[in-house]
Amino acid sequence: MTFSNLQRKETLETLGTEQFDLAIIGGGITGAGIALDAASRGMKVALIDMQDFAAGTSSRSTKLVHGGLRYLKQFEVKLVAEVGKERAIVYENGPHVTTPERMLLPIHKGGTFGKFSTNIGLRVYDFLAGVKKAERRIMLSPKETLEKEPLIKKEGLKGGGYYVEYRTDDARLTIEVLKKAVEHGATAINYVKADRFLYDHNEKIVGLEATDLQSSHTFSIKATKVINAAGPWVDEVRKKDLTMNNKQLRLTKGVHVVIDQLKFPLKQAVYFDTPDGRMVFAIPRNGKAYVGTTDTFFDGDTANPKMTTEDRDYILKSIKFMFPNIDITAQDIESSWAGVRPLIFEKGKDPSEISRKDEIWEGESGLITMAGGKLTGYRKMAETVVDLVGKRLKEEQEISFPSSKTKTLKISGGEVGGSHNLEGFIEQKSEEGIQYGFTKEEGKVLARQYGSNVDALFKIAHDYKNSQKQSAIPAMLYAQLIYSIHEEMVSTPLDFLVRRTGALFFDIDWVLKWKEEVVNSMSEILNWSKDEKLRYLTELEKEIKDAYIPREV
Repeated sequence: MTFSNLQRKETLETLGTEQFDLAIIGGGITGAGIALDAASRGMKVALIDMQDFAAGTSSRSTKLVHGGLRYLKQFEVKLVAEVGKERAIVYENGPHVTTPERMLLPIHKGGTFGKFSTNIGLRVYDFLAGVKKAERRIMLSPKETLEKEPLIKKEGLKGGGYYVEYRTDDARLTIEVLKKAVEHGATAINYVKADRFLYDHNEKIVGLEATDLQSSHTFSIKATKVINAAGPWVDEVRKKDLTMNNKQLRLTKGVHVVIDQLKFPLKQAVYFDTPDGRMVFAIPRNGKAYVGTTDTFFDGDTANPKMTTEDRDYILKSIKFMFPNIDITAQDIESSWAGVRPLIFEKGKDPSEISRKDEIWEGESGLITMAGGKLTGYRKMAETVVDLVGKRLKEEQEISFPSSKTKTLKISGGEVGGSHNLEGFIEQKSEEGIQYGFTKEEGKVLARQYGSNVDALFKIAHDYKNSQKQSAIPAMLYAQLIYSIHEEMVSTPLDFLVRRTGALFFDIDWVLKWKEEVVNSMSEILNWSKDEKLRYLTELEKEIKDAYIPREV
């Protein structure tokens, strides 16, 4: 199968004419993981998303594949053990999008974590998560803690814990998993909405009716089994079914803000207490520092959660609390993002207390729903639910499929010779990039972002430089844009600038400089009308404005 926006019509035709073993509603990390697990076992898989892939929670997280240290406080021992082990698997299968990073946990008098409890907690965490020897926790004195990050408050400092988390680009992780699923034969498309389910005479689901939101074309997808992996929209999808069990989601919102390191010269990732006893991350990334997250119940527009003044002020107060000598104001916030967590409702619990565990709900109609869960556990969640699909197909159709292969299956871009060879691979590709007109630094950036797919971008840039089509767009931007349209099903400027590159969050000046050229190039390649071009530019400018300015409560 192709994964190109230029073959969108052919993809829609495939979805509307073939019989699938499994149809998946939702193209976030959960749906992508399910698609890869099922397709790699030999199942015929269809996946649709009413937005872009990863446009919901899966591009709006704290961007950490983490082991859930804080869940030890809630005695979620099994959860910590499982996601801790999964973290290493996610890293090994896609080291270009997941990077180990030391995290500092400052310990202050009267804080959430005491020195003794932190030492014990991190030791238990290392054991449960099967942490590699080189990445196990180190306990620091107050002096050593300040050497790691001089900006943290000195008053009441008793020391620190120093342990490893795994930083990721959540949206790119999702797209790389999905690309691998397509490579294994899955048919996936964005901007297609599930309207209603199709049933047989026994009221069992046999597919769904869907609408392509770009053309308004409605069609049917025939599938033996359907999985609802719609994240925050899980309950909305379940309401379309004839049967619905009594469980439900409770949505909470998390907000992050981005500040230039010239204003907030953070040199070390820090996980710290807030005045209200919550924990917040501050993480350096590419010359910026991002801080979050908030955790509040959310009942607004699930597709467009935004930072409010209250959210912004909470984070600014948290920064002031832990980094008292840094004067950060609202004007220093360059961008922000807000995400909605789909948690399983637990009566009487505050947002931070609700478990992040996942559950599978199976309706009388045969609809299978994957609810809750965390980014870190996406692969294991997928394995579990596809095991169930395989069991049902064997019972009902007498069709057998093999067990999961994803534990050692490299995702797209992950063929770099293993995590231990990543830096050598990047160095090699940065040298090769010079032959294609890139600087060594540009080659490094592309190799780190695209992994073993980087050669495709080198070729695009080479052809561009040797063609008559050269424009004001630099070769690096052109290569990323063309690759994303041909290989990552980009349909809109926001797909490219938010989810394929992360630029709107982490390089707002670059977006402001090149946004019109990006829109013009996409318009030419995708044959947009004047109205379409204006609409996409307007959408982009609104998203830029929303990233700067908080929405009033």
